[in-house]
Amino acid sequence: MPIFARSKTISIVNLIVDIGNTIAKVALFDGETMVNVIYDSNQSLDCLESICIEHPVEQGIVATVIDLNECVSERLRKLPIPLLWLDKDTPLPVINLYETPDTLGYDRMAAVVAAHEQFPDRNILVIDAGTCITYEFIDSEGQYHGGNISLGLQMRFKALHQFTGRLPLVDPQGRSLDLGKDTETAIRAGVKKGIEYEISGYITAMKHKYPELLVFLTGGDDFSFDTNVKSVIFADRFLVLKGLNRILNYNNGRI
Repeated sequence: MPIFARSKTISIVNLIVDIGNTIAKVALFDGETMVNVIYDSNQSLDCLESICIEHPVEQGIVATVIDLNECVSERLRKLPIPLLWLDKDTPLPVINLYETPDTLGYDRMAAVVAAHEQFPDRNILVIDAGTCITYEFIDSEGQYHGGNISLGLQMRFKALHQFTGRLPLVDPQGRSLDLGKDTETAIRAGVKKGIEYEISGYITAMKHKYPELLVFLTGGDDFSFDTNVKSVIFADRFLVLKGLNRILNYNNGRI
């Protein structure tokens, strides 16, 4: 459902289609400003046709981490605008030093592109807490060095249940303690504290190497954690969408 309404008269509209493992996000940008975002099924993308009727969309970009079914593929083919399909050969506004660009998830690259656009002269660590948790580094010269992939929140809860004989599947929401007092609270604390310490550990280690490091936190999962570098953390849930918009504009010579 839409979480942003149209905020002004729109001049040039970019359509951003971000198809993830669990959901699709469809966003509209007027230049660099996001004016609307819609969450939809990654198996149907029912919203596409009405978006192009209601808005003066001129161009779009499609990025997907899943194989598209025929329904979604057909809806995208019918769009009355030119589409840029993001892949390993798409020109980027940063230097990609990843050794296997064909295996690099578009969301990882898009997030660092957006962060670098905001602070082009800084070393940046981007943490994306979604289905997986990824850690990406781009330096002050605009060189993307790569990153790491870890288990996301839901994946950790499911793994504890699926790969043991008796541990239950625990809801992330519920009673939270520093030390569990029963199996449910022990699992909840173990998973959440594990993520907290993992994220804080990455930030601390990178800060030793790059003292002026900036840190961006994005993704679908929210984490509350205490860290002595909290002042350098920028939280931006839509960093990937902004990065895709930047890549589209870069390929069309607009920015």
